[in-house]
Amino acid sequence: APPVEHPLNERTPHPDDPKERTMSNTIHHRTTLPSPIGTLTIVANADGIVAIDWEGETAHQAVVGDGEIVDVAADEHPVLTVAVRQLGEYFDGSRTAFDIPLAPAGTPFQHQAWEALVRIPFGETVSYGEQADMLGDRNKARAVGAANGRNPIPIVIPCHRVVAAGGKLGGFGGGLPLKRKLLDLECSNSPVLG
Repeated sequence: APPVEHPLNERTPHPDDPKERTMSNTIHHRTTLPSPIGTLTIVANADGIVAIDWEGETAHQAVVGDGEIVDVAADEHPVLTVAVRQLGEYFDGSRTAFDIPLAPAGTPFQHQAWEALVRIPFGETVSYGEQADMLGDRNKARAVGAANGRNPIPIVIPCHRVVAAGGKLGGFGGGLPLKRKLLDLECSNSPVLG
């Protein structure tokens, strides 16, 4: 099945833009999910998932800013309930596309780059140049790489599916061993590649 288009909320303010720091009044809910790649921290507001952090990371703090964070069990927040269920299905091999409400903070260009990521099919990879082509300008490969590096919702917005020219892994916020694990997981669970 083709990946589900995620409605990235274009109105979500970028946390680095002082004119748009309205997130400080927002309550965010946070839960954790044990997974084969370590414990993930998932953060949501009323609109959708705003961040997923790798084990030991606190990158979501930058997204939340001065806003309140409430730790909850996943079943205490409707968006977190869906996210935990779908991520569990992804890791057990029964899900190849996500249908989770997303609300990542980012610039318009970052949102375009992340929307392109969501269109990369499960079990496949593209180069940074090919992702830039998806945006209409192959010369933006470096800018695409920078936008991917700011992706606050890895796995669901699958930046791990982008590799360097020639097939080398390239960069990854969670580290290259984690990127390899995610690609291996998808390859082994792909009906085409597995």
